[in-house]
Amino acid sequence: MLASVAVGGVVTGRFALAANAATALVVTLVPAALRREYAYVMDARLLLWITVAVCLHALGVLGPYRWFPWYDEITHTLSGTLVAGVGYATLRAFEEHSSDVTVPDAFSGLFVVVFVLAFGVIWESLEYAAVVLARALGTDAPLTVFGIDDIVTDMLANMAGGILVALWGTRYFRGLAGFIRGRLERSNGGK
Repeated sequence: MLASVAVGGVVTGRFALAANAATALVVTLVPAALRREYAYVMDARLLLWITVAVCLHALGVLGPYRWFPWYDEITHTLSGTLVAGVGYATLRAFEEHSSDVTVPDAFSGLFVVVFVLAFGVIWESLEYAAVVLARALGTDAPLTVFGIDDIVTDMLANMAGGILVALWGTRYFRGLAGFIRGRLERSNGGK
């Protein structure tokens, strides 16, 4: 489906649509690449979670972002949970890898929320830069910024995703934490 949307975007000259769909397709292929290259088999629920998040974002460009005011908040909350989960998995991997790192549970939850907010700031900055660059080049921007209200609600939705993971979702990312820890151990010669 994403490949069809990307090709359709190229054929119709809607390059922003093509770029969004192609990026989403690449993200959905990352778990397969991890399996092939590192023998890491991702939990099927997490695979579905990733696929739904990127598909909703990519398909939103077709119109739902403009048609439904709540659509953007749903997609940002869902992708915020994934970013928060990656932050949690990385933190947990470092904690399990090194005896020098100890993270209290209360700080772990705070870290997850701050991590997703920091990522959100970077993402919103990239969105804005993409719009400015596209205007300078006289082309359609692959991303859209609807104004300061949009940025604030995106950040609130990202934070909600981070809070959801901090409170109830960390268990879905334990396998990823183990994979990252294993890669850390291999990079340190098995220490």
